[in-house]
Formats: sequence, structure tokens, C-alpha cells
Amino acid sequence: MLVKKLIPLASAVLAGVLMAPLHAADHTLTISSWAPPTHGINATMWPNFIAMVEEATDGRVTAELKMGLAPPPAQMDLVQDGAADLSLIFHGYQSGRFIATKLIELPGYEGSAEAASIAYWRVYEKHLAAANEHKGVKLIALHTHGPAQLHSTQTISGLDEIAGMKVRVPGGVGGDVGKALGAIGIKVPAPKVYETLASNAADGVVMPFESRKGFKLTEVAKNVYELPGGLYRGSFAYIMNEDAFAGLPADLQQALEDKVFGEPLSAMLGKVWDSIDVEGRAVTEATADNSINAASDADLAAYKVIQSNVKASVMGELDSLGIDSAAAYQMVVDEMAKN
Repeated sequence: MLVKKLIPLASAVLAGVLMAPLHAADHTLTISSWAPPTHGINATMWPNFIAMVEEATDGRVTAELKMGLAPPPAQMDLVQDGAADLSLIFHGYQSGRFIATKLIELPGYEGSAEAASIAYWRVYEKHLAAANEHKGVKLIALHTHGPAQLHSTQTISGLDEIAGMKVRVPGGVGGDVGKALGAIGIKVPAPKVYETLASNAADGVVMPFESRKGFKLTEVAKNVYELPGGLYRGSFAYIMNEDAFAGLPADLQQALEDKVFGEPLSAMLGKVWDSIDVEGRAVTEATADNSINAASDADLAAYKVIQSNVKASVMGELDSLGIDSAAAYQMVVDEMAKN
């Protein structure tokens, strides 16, 4: 058995040696990340990104990951100012700064995070880019997380029990949904949810299943109230300093544009999120004092009304930016159905 296990490992190591660049990288980019070291963002997403960059440029461009440079809401400014070359931002953390991105956050879309992320990039190029909401940085990918659920310190078995609860909401559509449900919204970034729950400053949080593992919610929010399709989806962007990109030789810029940036990177990020959502559910199911409580048919019907009202509000916001919200929404639905 030991030999059988070692053979694939040896093959993988050999393949890595054969594929490794024969010279040191000419350009090393700095990545700023705000997630915990073991979170899928740092454990898988950024390493995959670096591998894609190295492969596309024959090892001439690489990147190194640095954590703790700034809190999540400051990442956009950090990259714009050149303190880091690359980062990941969550649009909901900056209230009022991003409106068009709320389109992908709407509840009710059917499909995986990978399908949603591919659709998101395509819809961005056709409908959302004109809003120019990422002005000052180079947008290199867009993606979503999986359906967000309610994770709470107490068992929630009905939608009407959420009213009056102190719930950490992320901003964006997540904040709109929390308000519609009558929750008392508490805004803290994801890395602060554990201590917020542990100190009883909140009764629950709305986040995707990956957070059960990534932010250790199995310890401080032992109950999950699950709604098929989720309460909302989160919107993320991978961004790059414009001068850092401009400083690369033209052939490397083109290689990154053709093989990494845009849809290829967006698809990879969504696919990784699907996998870490699966891990989060598995950890929950394996933890004896955790529970997952499914929404009833009555709750699903009640939430459709909330979903419709939130959608109408967001569509109005997009229309005010000059975006054809109906066409953009339908394109998300159609593109997700293809994947």
C-alpha cells in the first residue's frame, strides 16, 4: 500500500520539476490577502492564480503572498496606492462605492459558484463595465461565493425567527436581505466574525458554507438555517495596480490577458469556492453538536416575496446607472444555464 501511495506522489514531484522554469522570475508581484492563512482563498485560490501566471509567462512572472497588510475594506485603496500589486476585494464592504456588482448578489439564481462567476464576467463585459466602478485599478477577475446561509448560536427553524436577531451582514444585497428580514444588522468583515460571535456581540452571521471551516463557525455558530439557493451570493473582484501591469513587457501583458485574466481566472475562482463550500458542509456534518435545519415550504414561499422586493430595488439602482438591468439579469440567468 505504501508503494502505491508513493508512486503518484513521486510522479507529481517529477512533473513539477520538469515543468518548473529553468530561470528565476523576471518580475515578482506582491499579493495582499486578508483571509486567514488556512482559508481556501490563501490555501488554494492565490496559489492557483500564481500557477496560472507562471505557466502563461513561462515562469517570467510570479507573485508572493503577504497577509495582514490592511483590513478587507482597505484593499482597493491599498492596491490603487501601490502598497500591493494585487488583492481580492469584497464589494459589499464598501457601501455606496459599488452598485452594479449587486446584480450577481441577488438571491434566486440557480447554479454553482463556477457557473455564476463565468456568467458574472461575461455580463460585466457586456453590461456592467460602463459603470466604471473599479476606476483606479485594473480588474482582472470577478467571482461569487456559494449561496449564503444563516449561521447562528441558537437553533433557527423558521424565517420569522430572524426578526430582532443581531446578525452580521456583509453589505450589498446581504445587507438589503438582512434589513428585509428584520434583523439588526452588524457590519464587521469576515475575519472578525469568530470573535463577534464568541463575545455574543452577534446572534448569527450570513455567510456561505465554506465559513464553517474557513472561519471556524462550527465552534461559535453551531446551527445553520439553510434556504435552497441561499439568502444571497457575495461579489468579489481580483484587482491589480495599473502601474504594476503597465511595468510588465508587452508580451507578458498579452500572455496574462489571453490566458489568465478575465474569464479563465473567474472560472477557476468560482470552481474553488464550490469545493470549499463542500468542505464546509462536510465539517459541519461531522461535528456532533452542529445542526443544519432546512427551510420549510412555507418559508420558501415567504422568501420569494422578499426576494422579489430586493430584486426590484437593486434593478432600480442599476437602471439609475444607465444599465439595462432587465437584459443584464436575464443574461446572468441564461449564461448560468449553459454551465
